[in-house]
Amino acid sequence: MKKKAIILLLLIAVVSVAVYFIGSGKVSPADWQSGVLPGKLSTAHASLETNCASCHTPVKGIDEAKCISCHANNTALVQRQPTAFHANIGNCATCHTEHQGANANLRVMNHEALATLGEMFLKDEKASDRLKALVMHGSHPLVSAQEAKLDCASCHGTKDKHQGLFGQDCASCHATAQWTIPAFQHPSVLSMACNQCHQAPPSHYMEHFEMVSMKIAGQENVIVSQCYKCHQTTSWNDIKGVGYYKHH
Repeated sequence: MKKKAIILLLLIAVVSVAVYFIGSGKVSPADWQSGVLPGKLSTAHASLETNCASCHTPVKGIDEAKCISCHANNTALVQRQPTAFHANIGNCATCHTEHQGANANLRVMNHEALATLGEMFLKDEKASDRLKALVMHGSHPLVSAQEAKLDCASCHGTKDKHQGLFGQDCASCHATAQWTIPAFQHPSVLSMACNQCHQAPPSHYMEHFEMVSMKIAGQENVIVSQCYKCHQTTSWNDIKGVGYYKHH
């Protein structure tokens, strides 16, 4: 309690000094604020650099209500499946940290911060099911212990190129820094079950398949599901007996 009282007195003193200097006309509000600026705002918020009150509330600090007042009409954000949880999260600064310089990227995905927020919502009975679904407990070598608590599929379900064949445990193969897997071992070049993982492009279900694709590959009696008849595993454009072929 004593510590809180001391902090309160210090805040009152700082505010009093600020009011005195600003009121006397010796220092403008912009000058006073620049003296305590912890770092430049990003380019997106540069216009607010001399107006701390646009984001902060005295004593309270960052006020999420002020963030929402500017960004509440971002319908594109809340309509997309991966980012729909923003509609209810109400804790902007946990992931979007300012004063990191003019070139700071506020859209960098901080998965650990998201996991922390998810845990908070799990404890909140009023939190929506959409937010609670962000977190599931797991353990994987490719991600941190905190990141492993996230349910990847709750945000990335619409980006699943495996068509559900590998389940929803994305972190068993993927890390959060990038989707690519450097150590991925493709099945044997003699494999004949390509269509278990790969889906043919729309053109293969049109006349283009017989008129162009089959003729280029020199295949007369072949069906769309027989990928191995024409394609090599090095690249889709590496056609057997032809080499690299630029389709478009």
